Amino acid sequence: MIRDDVIERVRAEADIIAIVGEYVKLKRVGNSFRGPCPFHHGKNDNFSVTTRGGYKCFVCGEAGDVFTFAQKHLGLEFAEAVKWVGAKAGVEVPETSARNDDRDAREPLWEVNGTAAELYRTQLWESPAGAVARNYLASRGLSREDADRFGMGYAPRDATTMRTGLEALGFDAARQLAAGLLIVREDRPEPRPRFRDRLMFPISDVTGHVVGFGGRVLGDGEPKYLNSAESEIFSKRNLLYGLNWAKQSIRKADRLIVVEGYFDAIRLMLAGVSEVVAPLGTALTEQQAAIIRKYTKNVFLLYDSDQAGLKATFRAGDMLLANGMSVRVITLPDGEDPDTFVAKAGVEGFERAAAASVDVYDRKIQLLDRGGWFVDLRRKREALDKLMPTLRATADPLSRDLYIARTTEVAGITREMLLRELTAPVRGQRAVTPPADSSLDERVPVARLAAGQRSGNDRRGLREERELVRVLLHRRQYVTKAVSDLDTARFADPLYGAIFIQLSENPEATIDELAAVLDDDGVAVLQELIDEHDGLDHAEETLGASIKKLEARPYKARLAEIDRLLPLAGVEDKDNLTAEKRQLRDKLVALGQPVWKSFNSSRL
Repeated sequence: MIRDDVIERVRAEADIIAIVGEYVKLKRVGNSFRGPCPFHHGKNDNFSVTTRGGYKCFVCGEAGDVFTFAQKHLGLEFAEAVKWVGAKAGVEVPETSARNDDRDAREPLWEVNGTAAELYRTQLWESPAGAVARNYLASRGLSREDADRFGMGYAPRDATTMRTGLEALGFDAARQLAAGLLIVREDRPEPRPRFRDRLMFPISDVTGHVVGFGGRVLGDGEPKYLNSAESEIFSKRNLLYGLNWAKQSIRKADRLIVVEGYFDAIRLMLAGVSEVVAPLGTALTEQQAAIIRKYTKNVFLLYDSDQAGLKATFRAGDMLLANGMSVRVITLPDGEDPDTFVAKAGVEGFERAAAASVDVYDRKIQLLDRGGWFVDLRRKREALDKLMPTLRATADPLSRDLYIARTTEVAGITREMLLRELTAPVRGQRAVTPPADSSLDERVPVARLAAGQRSGNDRRGLREERELVRVLLHRRQYVTKAVSDLDTARFADPLYGAIFIQLSENPEATIDELAAVLDDDGVAVLQELIDEHDGLDHAEETLGASIKKLEARPYKARLAEIDRLLPLAGVEDKDNLTAEKRQLRDKLVALGQPVWKSFNSSRL
């Protein structure tokens, strides 16, 4: 934290006219300076800066002091803004903490990750093993200068190079474990590197600290992309790849391009489009949408044009519309993705594609119309069902009204009828498999439990369900056995139950097919399960143990009920209950489950 007296000194010493004048062409008008507003990009001199240290736009209403300007125009956090202004004013800005300790509690993890990034980079360019990664970069048309700009590296295949290299620099195994660079498997207590034989992408927070990594497998293997594990400094739901580089450009351009992957973002930045970010391998989250909203309201979605890309586009669009943003879709030629398209067409081709972009809702209607969904009554009803989630998600009243008008026009229904449909309860909370011929199917909220919905952390508490589903996702050969041994009614968590049902119906279902029937929270949990490979060398044992625990649930629940009834029972009933309890305990023993003298809870 920065002391208040230091903040006030910086404020007093700063020349706001000179600082704002670096970004806005100002001219004196009386006792103030005027120029075009940098926030709404106006043409007239409606933006006023005074020598007393404030600014205001008389059109869009933006106002503040020198720190507010640095925050909003340059995308800085408050502490960053004070330091930046202090550097301009020649005032040193020391930071302290509440414990009178100059070090942030997260600094040890930032340090080890930053050092690891340098070692990965060294491995990429200087080790013989890094040749496979160097060749891969060359095949993607990236030079060493390009890769160095983004800190790219290589995680060696062996289990010792990175660990010993970091230990030699003073970073012990405990710190490497805390940062997620090492992992401990149940069957192997010795810590091992999380990333092996992968092309590495350092991931930074908005201030530029390396908080984690994304690793792309080289050659065959799953998962294709592996992120750092969740830690004190790394939460993929709260991070956007490239935001540390893009934040100032987003403010200046007043737009943001959202792409799917690291290479897409890198290709655009290399071409000169700096205002670009990518989620970390998952569907765009509510947290990420809220972060984007701090920088701009204007978002362009540039995803692949295949079925999976279109689904991701409309999921992200709904999330952004729910946060009050304007969302447009950039459509690429068939067979192109952002990486290949920008590599060929350059920034000029990209800007032409961006100029031809359409509103996300219009794009949805466009695809439905081309698919003949508005031709007959039955399909028209289904088309409306696909449009309703977006209408309900749209937070901006004006955009919502425009969408309603567009829907009544294309579907040929009255506004009153559409409004009644919008205010009616959402139909069908049960998971259903969407039609295979459309990328616009609504994602049914299988895990949404209305009030008191279980959080991701609570789900992890149902460990046997989580472990069973995780094993089946990675080891599909066990699905048939699990289905024959286990009743789906045993699942307490609807998300894990929904995934199990889908696997039971189609053991070879792809991840995209599984994700298609989950809401965004469900997709995030599914991604966590896919990313976690610990203990899979004992998959059969884990599966068997999980099935037995689930089979034991009704017995334990009945035992707990008997324990509640016994104090109130008469002599004859007490004998019957005691006999039943003995039988239930025998069944638990047969399942290898621990038995206690008293059961006061049905929870495992």
